[in-house]
Amino acid sequence: MKIRSITCFVQPEPPFEIQQLQGMGSFISIARQAFEAAGYQVQTTRLATVPLIQLLSRPEIDEAVQLARKLESQALELGFQYLSLGPALPERPESFDLVLPVLAATRDTFLAGTVANRDGISLAAVRRCAQIIQQAAAITPDGFTNLRFAALANVPAGTPFFPAAYHSGGTPVFSLATEAADLAVEALGNAVDLQDARRRLVEQVEEHARELSRVADGLQAEGQVQFGGLDFTLAPFPEELASFGTAMERLGILAVGLHGSLAAATFLVEALDRAEFRRTGFNGLMLPVLEDFTLARRAADGFLGVKDLLLYSTVCGTGLDTVPLPGDVTPDQLYALLLDVAFLSQRLAKPLTARLMPIPDKKAGDATGFVFPFFANSRVLGIDAQPVHGLLAADEVLDLQPRR
Repeated sequence: MKIRSITCFVQPEPPFEIQQLQGMGSFISIARQAFEAAGYQVQTTRLATVPLIQLLSRPEIDEAVQLARKLESQALELGFQYLSLGPALPERPESFDLVLPVLAATRDTFLAGTVANRDGISLAAVRRCAQIIQQAAAITPDGFTNLRFAALANVPAGTPFFPAAYHSGGTPVFSLATEAADLAVEALGNAVDLQDARRRLVEQVEEHARELSRVADGLQAEGQVQFGGLDFTLAPFPEELASFGTAMERLGILAVGLHGSLAAATFLVEALDRAEFRRTGFNGLMLPVLEDFTLARRAADGFLGVKDLLLYSTVCGTGLDTVPLPGDVTPDQLYALLLDVAFLSQRLAKPLTARLMPIPDKKAGDATGFVFPFFANSRVLGIDAQPVHGLLAADEVLDLQPRR
């Protein structure tokens, strides 16, 4: 198990000079050393702010780009590898205009767009996110920019995984995102039956959570940064024994995507729910096609598709993540898919995201071909969508009640 990220949450203030963030730079250096001394590899350190629109005096593109570049440079100088400037907001529709220019002007900055929250589902925001995804794919020849953008549905502040991370404001906070799919692989490989598998996984999660929380509480006691909690999402790494898909198959599924996969996902997330620890963020199962060795292979083999991933999100996941799509996918098709994510999130009252990656000049079935150490290459997935017409194509905000 590794720490995917120590994520710090701050609210910078004008004139946005680096001096006001130097305390966070000192903290992240000490925090990394403390967790590594406890035996945990820290993959990344990340900085997340309040939504970008809330940092600007005017919602102007030039000001947004200038500030994003400035904060990105400061974050890197202070020891953070990535920066999140939070989501565009449905109540501030002009904030969606800032996303593409900032993505194009930066390299290590992430953004998002909120499509559903406590006020309801914003169909206009769904449409804007679909347009952003389609246009962001053309910023670089490989479509890689969409790694830094996601549509968010009911994702709370303080979630340490990017691109979902943002701060609600006030006191600085830090939280931990784990990379823990290997715990599930190990627990299932040594188990004699389902009860034993569940017990082993719960025990491992709780053991690591106690140690991580011990270190985090010590850091909180020493400084001015509050500990927000653990997001013990069983995130994978692109190796077979660190793959959540591998864990699912160790339950007896021949290939993820076949019937029985939903049962496997449900069993594993229910076990995670039983573990006791201080929670923040998703705390579910992460099924990122291009970040998971076995999921990438099953998608390439034709077993796993977009509808399967959406189905598994009903019981566990963080939604649709690093899903490779054809380069000619249209905003209307993406809108239809994002509608499903938004409505599913609202009805089930659970956070979901959609990080979709159309790849220019690729069609369904083509090899992806990314050169990135955190990706396992696969094949482009088809999208079974046509433009939505009629009432669902409006721009209203729909108050959809969760299931009772």
